Amino acid sequence: MNRRRPPHSASAEELLTTLQHLTSRARREVEVHQARVELAQALQREMLPSTLPVLPGLQAAARYTPARSGLDIGGDWYDGFRLPDGSLAFAIGDVQGHDVEAAAFMGQVRIAMRALAVTASDPGEVVRRTNDLLLSVDSGLLATCTFVRLDPRTLELQSARAGHVGAVWATADGRSGVTEDEGGLPLGIQSGEEYPVTTRRLAPGSAFVLLTDGVVEGPSYPLDQGLDAVVQLVRSRVGDSADELADAILRTAARTGHEDDAAVLVLRHEASPAAAG
Repeated sequence: MNRRRPPHSASAEELLTTLQHLTSRARREVEVHQARVELAQALQREMLPSTLPVLPGLQAAARYTPARSGLDIGGDWYDGFRLPDGSLAFAIGDVQGHDVEAAAFMGQVRIAMRALAVTASDPGEVVRRTNDLLLSVDSGLLATCTFVRLDPRTLELQSARAGHVGAVWATADGRSGVTEDEGGLPLGIQSGEEYPVTTRRLAPGSAFVLLTDGVVEGPSYPLDQGLDAVVQLVRSRVGDSADELADAILRTAARTGHEDDAAVLVLRHEASPAAAG
């Protein structure tokens, strides 16, 4: 008489009802998430430029791909446009986060840089003003970027970097490496931050590659190892077209585990040293 009664066992019908409720809720959550991903993808497609500016002897190519899972999208961008004085401007960057908010913030950064580059010829000033403008809207997001100004007569590159991964370069005579330019903090951290400018020349037959860390870094793939792999690739294929190089570099992102989206922007001087002389 003192034995406890066994707990009530759920019937098969009750278990099925519970399972249906859980399945329905999961489906709704997946549909909402998928809608956000599709919206972020649409924003990214509309915000990235369909073409890049070029000059006689200069090739430019860019590529973007979302994370391999297809769920992380919205943070990386590239841009290229012509300035009123005839110079060309190029930029690449990576926004913290991967969703609709990140895609929208990416658009704000890109538009701000385009507008400010018209009135400020110095790349460091463009990045500084962009940083201050983004802080004024108080979005709470951060972004890394590199902004480059190319002189059409001398093919001199002036660049400023805000917490972004270094660029890869290679020349026709076999030299190559990763830039170690002094830079400033990522955008959106501290107002009044200064961004030093580095000047270099795009030599005949050389390539200059801007990229995001999704190309060279993964959960079990260190950044330095990824950069070394891209340096070796660019050095061995520096004679390829900008489009061929961009495709080849983006393919290397697969070895990182590709949990982040990835972007590549290639500038290549197609003239040979002999022809330039």
